[in-house]
Amino acid sequence: MKQNTSLEERTMRIAVGQILQETNTFSPRPCTLADFEEGGLYLGEEILQRMNGTGEIGGLMSVVEREARQVQLVPIIKATAMPGGMISEDTLEYLRTTLVDGLKRSLPVDGVFLSLHGAAASDKIRDVDGTFTASAREVVGPRVPIVLMLDHHANVTRLMTESADVITAYHVQPHDPLETGQRAARILLSLVHGTIRPAVSWQKIPMLAPADRMQTDEWPMTEWFGRARDMERLPKVVSVSTFPVNPWLDIPELGWAVVVVTDGEKKLADRLCSELANAAWALRHEFWKLDRKPLEQAIRMAAEAPEGPVLIPDRSDSVLCGAPGDSTLILKEMLRQNLPCVALLPMVDPEVVDRAIKAGTGSTITVRVGGKMDSTFSEPLEVTGVVAGMAREGLKVTIHWGTYDMGRSVLLEIGNVKMVVSEHRGVGGIQPDMYRYFGLDPAKAKIIVVKTTGNFQYYASMMKGVIAVDTKGVSGWDLGTFKFEKVPRPLFPL
Repeated sequence: MKQNTSLEERTMRIAVGQILQETNTFSPRPCTLADFEEGGLYLGEEILQRMNGTGEIGGLMSVVEREARQVQLVPIIKATAMPGGMISEDTLEYLRTTLVDGLKRSLPVDGVFLSLHGAAASDKIRDVDGTFTASAREVVGPRVPIVLMLDHHANVTRLMTESADVITAYHVQPHDPLETGQRAARILLSLVHGTIRPAVSWQKIPMLAPADRMQTDEWPMTEWFGRARDMERLPKVVSVSTFPVNPWLDIPELGWAVVVVTDGEKKLADRLCSELANAAWALRHEFWKLDRKPLEQAIRMAAEAPEGPVLIPDRSDSVLCGAPGDSTLILKEMLRQNLPCVALLPMVDPEVVDRAIKAGTGSTITVRVGGKMDSTFSEPLEVTGVVAGMAREGLKVTIHWGTYDMGRSVLLEIGNVKMVVSEHRGVGGIQPDMYRYFGLDPAKAKIIVVKTTGNFQYYASMMKGVIAVDTKGVSGWDLGTFKFEKVPRPLFPL
């Protein structure tokens, strides 16, 4: 890339766009524009006002402020939705049109800072994020550098690699969006100034792994990601990204991936890329060595534990993996066992919330709860409980990547089971503040159920253990229960 000497004499213009949604193509719940509005949909200057100090865009802003003041950020769109089903076609068209039209109005620009999840899909377009990247390239032309940031659960595609100059991804899980944005910002500024010449190598790996083996501080994932970090410290290496893909995608090109970027050293990029791909393949069986307890045993073990709270992740109904969050399997077993201890549980059911609010605090109601969005793996369960609290105006929870509105919510007490029922999925109960809102102290509970595969750090100071339970659901570990029709073959372990 030729150095643009005129940059010394004028302000550099960087277009900024972010669209984040992780698709589970097996989820019955489509992703609509309302989901993006709920998660945060901002246009223009409001993006910079809201993202200062947080997320990928906050990372960009911090680098510009400290290291490159002669830069004008041109914010276009920031849209975030919780993981869910395939994006509806009208929503997809709105997002693409907003990005494209915003880029056209922003011209001329010197670079594009583009943040996407990398695992978004619609019924008609299975590579949504590749399409977004290609659309951006079509607008700005072949000479304007595009740096693409992805979640490391992205499904890297040929269209993405052909459309972006550099692809870089999160380094850890729980994720590091601020640091990733800072890294991408420095790479983009170097590209614009012509101080690096990106040589990119990428490779797909025909394998999948269960989501609960994705923690980067646990073996074997820590070994694979650790190798990538060691490689990034080598001379001439710009970025090394490893992608253990979200497995609930029935799409072409599905599989793990590696992307290596060096400064002009293509052979080095190829060698490192091949080494990392081979390392993942060598570990493929290790990712499937699982220890999950049958549901009845898991509940009993947690109840009989010497002290709590004990976390039971309902990984097969993980809202952070696109599941609806309304499975009743664990709730049903806890009630069957007539727990002698306090258990906390999240549930998504807007109908029950409406019934409870109309009945009023202190009322005893009989309702059919859950199992309405996902009727394949669970069914509504009739329960009788006391409405012990309400959040009539909505309940919001904040985690490391943003604030999420759970909608109107109620506390329904069914004996020792304290269930927070919400209109929206929120974050699957991983933030204990949702219980504190209703006057509960999570540290005093014996069992806490979370509808996620990970991100347990908010309970780290209080939890005394985690028990993995074997259940079925939209985000279940047993990929053999899902009907994959569009994926490439062979694909381990399918």
